[in-house]
Amino acid sequence: MRKAVIDVGSNSVILVVAEQKGGAWELIREQIAVTALGEGTKATGRLGEAGIAATLEALRRFFSEAWGLGVEEPIAAATMAARIASNTRDFQGLALAQGTPVSVLSGEDEAQLGFQSVASDPLFAAESRISIIDPGGHSTELVTADRSGSDWIVRFRRSYSIGTLGLKSSYFPDERLSPMSILSSVKNIDDQIGLAYLPQQSGAAIVLGATGTNLVLIRDRILSWEPERVNGATLGYEEVSKAFGWLGAMSDLERADVPGLEPGREKTIHLGALILERFLYALRTDHCRVSVRGWRHALLENGLPERH
Repeated sequence: MRKAVIDVGSNSVILVVAEQKGGAWELIREQIAVTALGEGTKATGRLGEAGIAATLEALRRFFSEAWGLGVEEPIAAATMAARIASNTRDFQGLALAQGTPVSVLSGEDEAQLGFQSVASDPLFAAESRISIIDPGGHSTELVTADRSGSDWIVRFRRSYSIGTLGLKSSYFPDERLSPMSILSSVKNIDDQIGLAYLPQQSGAAIVLGATGTNLVLIRDRILSWEPERVNGATLGYEEVSKAFGWLGAMSDLERADVPGLEPGREKTIHLGALILERFLYALRTDHCRVSVRGWRHALLENGLPERH
């Protein structure tokens, strides 16, 4: 049996196609398109026309690819930008009209599914407590849970309205960052998280999404997608902080030339590093591990929550 999930994020669209073999899901295909669906949404309250057009094109391409691989009903779901935009139903109508329907996940669902995707990864099977950080374009999810036998007890779960595109429109309209904009954004992030969230009680901190994976790709100069080299890699707090500093001092064109950086991430990678740094600081942990999984992997197993 083959399934496909399409993650319609605020900044990118990701296709995952997998096949069930021996009770486990084996990856068949993974594709990504940076479409910036939520660029400017925090300021305007709307999904932009360019982002909608690019996202609809990615949906057409990814649905077609999934059908070509034998998937009968691909699942597509959108996240924070679609949750906050006033014209989301218009976007959904256009997607439905072209035969690529898109649901919208709640913040709670996004956080829980992201947690499930990591909790089921054998790589982290020995951990008794995990804290998952999932920075996105308009939201960052944080979940802390304790292992209890074969199950997990969730201690904390929240979706914060903190994301790379939101920071860019609110604090960093210029490509190069100013000291005052950095100070203002750090204060805003810290105030939203709380300065001492479960200090030194986070267990194993694990980051999901493009920020962690791209920082590893850059650091290790991995020039093509090799998930086995990225999954489980460690990022130190200090190197994340330094990455924000040196990437933030560049222009978009200069960042685009950094070896290992995914095309299209040059506008946001430095802001993702800032978000990750502040969440690691709030957890009072000096490092995190990187997971290449995301909530889309949990959807492969469980499908959409019933209310969708």
